[in-house]
Amino acid sequence: MNEKSTVLDQVQSVVDALSGYLWQGVTWLLILAGLYFCFRTIVVQVRYLPAMFGAITEKPSKSQSGRDGISSFKAFTISAASRVGTGNVAGVAIAVTTGGPGAVFWMWMLAIIGGASSFVESTLAQAYKVRDADNYRGGPAYYIRKGLGANWAWLSVVFCVLITVTYGFVFNAVQSNSIADSIVTSFPSFDPNRVKWIVGIALAVITGVVIFGGVHRIASVTQVVVPLMAVAYIVVGFIVVVINIGEVPNMVARIVENAFGVRQFGGAALGTVIMTGIKRGLFSNEAGMGSVPNAAATASVSHPVKQGLIQTLGVYFDTIVVCSITAFIILLANPDLSEETGGINLTQTALSDSVGSWGVHFLTIVIFFLAFSSVIGNYYYGEANIEYLSGSKGVLTAFRVLVALCVLGGALGSIPLVWALADVFSGLMVVINLIAIVPLCGVAVALLANFDKQRAAGLNPVFHRDDIPGIRGYEGMECWDGSDPLTHRDEHDQAALSG
Repeated sequence: MNEKSTVLDQVQSVVDALSGYLWQGVTWLLILAGLYFCFRTIVVQVRYLPAMFGAITEKPSKSQSGRDGISSFKAFTISAASRVGTGNVAGVAIAVTTGGPGAVFWMWMLAIIGGASSFVESTLAQAYKVRDADNYRGGPAYYIRKGLGANWAWLSVVFCVLITVTYGFVFNAVQSNSIADSIVTSFPSFDPNRVKWIVGIALAVITGVVIFGGVHRIASVTQVVVPLMAVAYIVVGFIVVVINIGEVPNMVARIVENAFGVRQFGGAALGTVIMTGIKRGLFSNEAGMGSVPNAAATASVSHPVKQGLIQTLGVYFDTIVVCSITAFIILLANPDLSEETGGINLTQTALSDSVGSWGVHFLTIVIFFLAFSSVIGNYYYGEANIEYLSGSKGVLTAFRVLVALCVLGGALGSIPLVWALADVFSGLMVVINLIAIVPLCGVAVALLANFDKQRAAGLNPVFHRDDIPGIRGYEGMECWDGSDPLTHRDEHDQAALSG
């Protein structure tokens, strides 16, 4: 037993060191790229905030098989299923205990800056998406090859492998780990190992049932589960704020003071506070990581920019709303953070301090559904990239089986090691995705200008690739050739736009 612990400790030490070196560079890459996108899009994530809510209601067109395509809202919930989960509850708890209250401030900053990154990557995913029988698919692998050209095809393969391992295996292990940990906290009198085995097996079976049903079943599950659980969590969070309303000003002051090193937390340097906030913020909202574009590409919309705006809204909802609720629950309980280890149990304990013991069990239910929806959302990201690499049904079946096994393994694994692996893999994804979207930013800007022009003319924006002659990767925009009825512009609108 001691020998096993020693080996795990050594692995943990190596992974932590690798993560630390990697994130010293990734932190700056995220900030600089986000600021660059803010400049190129003229802060689209702020000036188009009202339009984001309108775009989410657009109805999809029919697929080739006669079924309704994936709507903007369904694509939003697929991405939200991956975003809203363990990162919002356990991840924020880890951020607060590691980097102090100031880490919350830097999570907010990353969300605002990262909104521009999310807009660019999701717009590009729509621009270069491809058709299959019932819907669309796409993502970084597609816009790397189609937008940057055939010479970059090798990088698209690397990204496919990386995201498949990251989301299908590592991140899903994180989600099942938090579910198991929350249930152990709810039932302290039960044998923890037995509980973890039961939870792991049950999760693996349920996951298999859903993911073998394909993207439509995934979308059908997520569009119900994610909004319901997220709203329930937000409502309880507001109740906690109301109960502790007198402490809110002091809590906000602690966040701001610690964010700028005015009041140091447990000896943590300012750089540690910032890096912790950005790491946990990225794991939560995924802006710039290249994961969300895989969901964004599935939507049937009339203009690529619409899905870019919708996924930007997802960043705000995830971090500014849901992550903030977790931070408020913890900080208003005023725990001794220097003695806490973080994780889902800290959030459960903090919630019970405000609302009573039922809060522990309530959060267990919420994290079960949110984390499970993340499991199936994460799975879809892997599926989309498996299909890019191979059309073999056998390969896809093997991937599905491995996902279920990783869900089981995650429930049994070490919490610190699982999170450390998640940090390393997410950092590598960021590097590759930014290599692609920085040079392709001009395409997103051109599409935004086309969108702006139509809105200024009072039209519902639609896009045809011939609208922007010579746009980079023109041939790769195969889904914008006018074959989708949603992209048809009637004669009156055409005259208004020409005039």
